[in-house]
Amino acid sequence: MEFTIDSPIDMHLHLREGAMMERVTPLTSNDFAAAIIMPNLVPPVDNLDRLIAYREQIVAAKGEDVFEPLMMLFFRNYSKAELLAAREHIFGIKLYPAGATTNSEAGVKALDEVEDTFALMEELGIPLMIHGETHGFVMDREKEFLASYAHLAEKFPKLKITMEHITTRDAVELLDRYENLYATVTLHHLIITLNDVAGGLLNPHLFCKPIAKRPEDREALLQAALMAHPKLMFGSDSAPHPISKKECCGCAAGLFTAPVCLPTLVELFEAHGQLENLQSFVSGNAQRIHGFAAPRKQVKLEKIGMDVPARYGDVVPYRAGEHLPWTVTQRSSN
Repeated sequence: MEFTIDSPIDMHLHLREGAMMERVTPLTSNDFAAAIIMPNLVPPVDNLDRLIAYREQIVAAKGEDVFEPLMMLFFRNYSKAELLAAREHIFGIKLYPAGATTNSEAGVKALDEVEDTFALMEELGIPLMIHGETHGFVMDREKEFLASYAHLAEKFPKLKITMEHITTRDAVELLDRYENLYATVTLHHLIITLNDVAGGLLNPHLFCKPIAKRPEDREALLQAALMAHPKLMFGSDSAPHPISKKECCGCAAGLFTAPVCLPTLVELFEAHGQLENLQSFVSGNAQRIHGFAAPRKQVKLEKIGMDVPARYGDVVPYRAGEHLPWTVTQRSSN
């Protein structure tokens, strides 16, 4: 049995820098036609020179793969001149609440203090992507931020807003309330709950932010993905960390899913009898929502199985050591 995906797109990806970036980039560029690259580096990607230099590093790391890195600026108050200069080089701007996740200390402390930049983005047609969490109780942080999404969607109705890596049933329901509100969802939030992370011995390699939630939240996310909800896009949030940063006190947040994204998605959609909707979820919705054409690339998977390595260098992947029924067998740009 085989299944082919046209121009798969990862709408939320961490590649890091240096040796880590060189190691993990091909694990996405082999299988995906494009990916949105997160800017929360140290220092953050918050100016055009830094962004262009970072993109050049990614292009070098991808080698001959057909793959377009879609670059993001780290949100701060930008002038109109800065945004006009950057517009042709960026896909959008990523907002992190200060301290909400990895390398977000330079993020936004109060949304009402940056509304001039929201207005400029709306005027110039620059999409806004948001890590939507408060600093409240960890299970409620996304739910508490939903009011901020609603406020922004109402105050800036022409600003295209993406709720990144949603994890709750409430976020799925909010999608249908505002025309300019969209969302991404990860592979792992379609599969795991908090019980998988901390229900027995703590599994640091399943710890992420936003944290996995309850079974009913996972079910709402899964059903929206399986039905290819027209405002929902796949974004892996694949986030590699060395073992020393995961198996330690102060465990870093993030799952490294890049090597198994497509095989696991095909497995998941096949198991629920919805393979015909995977193309929209992993490519079609994103291209339609954002009005762009991904590079032409066909990725064929076959049901011949693959064994997931225990390590990629010093990074442990999601489903490490497992046998998956599907594997990528061919990539072409015809």
